[in-house]
Amino acid sequence: MGTLRTRLVSRIVLPAALLGALPGYAHGPHDHAEHFEVREIATGMVDGYQIVVADLNRDGRLDLLPVASGLDEIAWFENPGWQRHVITGNLTRPENVDVYDVDGDGSLEIGLVSGFSQAPQRSTGIVEILSVNGDPTQPWSSREIDRLPTSHRVRWTDIDGSGRKVLVNAPLAGRLAEAPDFRGATPLVYYRPGAWRREVIATNDGVVHGLYVGPREGGAGQTIITAGFAGVFAHALRTGSWQRRRVVAGKPAVWPGGGGASEFTVLDSGAERWLATIEPWYGSELVVYRMQGADWARTVIDPGVGLGHTVLGVDLDADGSDELIVADRGDDVRGVYIYTLTQTSGASWAKEILDPDMQASNCTAADLDGNSRVDLVCIGRATEELNWYRNTLQ
Repeated sequence: MGTLRTRLVSRIVLPAALLGALPGYAHGPHDHAEHFEVREIATGMVDGYQIVVADLNRDGRLDLLPVASGLDEIAWFENPGWQRHVITGNLTRPENVDVYDVDGDGSLEIGLVSGFSQAPQRSTGIVEILSVNGDPTQPWSSREIDRLPTSHRVRWTDIDGSGRKVLVNAPLAGRLAEAPDFRGATPLVYYRPGAWRREVIATNDGVVHGLYVGPREGGAGQTIITAGFAGVFAHALRTGSWQRRRVVAGKPAVWPGGGGASEFTVLDSGAERWLATIEPWYGSELVVYRMQGADWARTVIDPGVGLGHTVLGVDLDADGSDELIVADRGDDVRGVYIYTLTQTSGASWAKEILDPDMQASNCTAADLDGNSRVDLVCIGRATEELNWYRNTLQ
């Protein structure tokens, strides 16, 4: 088991009517952070970037599959003892993974992108499928299926309601893009298992950073949502053709880098669904959107995030209303935060600092110990740790 350690917990109330004001401190019934035990699973996660939770050895327990871009290998950690097993090595800048049982044999395959660089001319953008060779604790086999510069995030997605998933690949920028503008068409593509041929979903403008997959409204299958310089867009396959629409524009500012959004999630308040974003790219604003009439009304609930790199909606206390989790990987301002809606009108949110020390790139939610409570797992960039935040809420 990982090392149990303590951490500072503080709570801040952020009034939406006083955006940008210095937040005041308060305590109340929404204290979540004090009910989490921090267990350090691993260190040395150089340039930690992503964490996926999945049962990789089919024993009924959820294991941890982290991606550290500064390492040359991908390994998984076996629940409950957290033994480390190398999946594949000899990688350059591994960036993102996702898991799915492609052939229905009960064993998960891994979609992996590596060779990442923000500069397209220096990015190989290798896309691979990793498969178990009998024993998941031993090295897996690898099949390269594509090379697409700046391949950045991958998600397995049911695009047509068939129950069978394809691998969606969202590069960060177009092949000819140059910093800081990154102007040009950025492809969003997918691969059908078996053929593994690149097929185009759409092109976006400039940087595309966030990739989210959610249920499709009014039909079977899933919707693909991207967040970037041009805003947040939904992509759905309907009657054989791809439809693309802008959900929200994001931060109203001038290109490059000042506008749009970096990350996206959906949260359920119990009475309605909201949207939440980090704005702009690598932004310092946590923003929520609430439907008012026919439009999404934008509210900045925290202007003081250091460098927001993940936003996640999850119900930590099983009260029917989601909290927001933010991974902040800023250099000066960093940490893992919990935000709770304290008024259904959206007038105020309570901010708790779950971990003030981690330079967090990514967090995900799952019940790791089977106690029917949702835990958090986060990975740090410069701080290089993989932490399990065990939920002890009653």
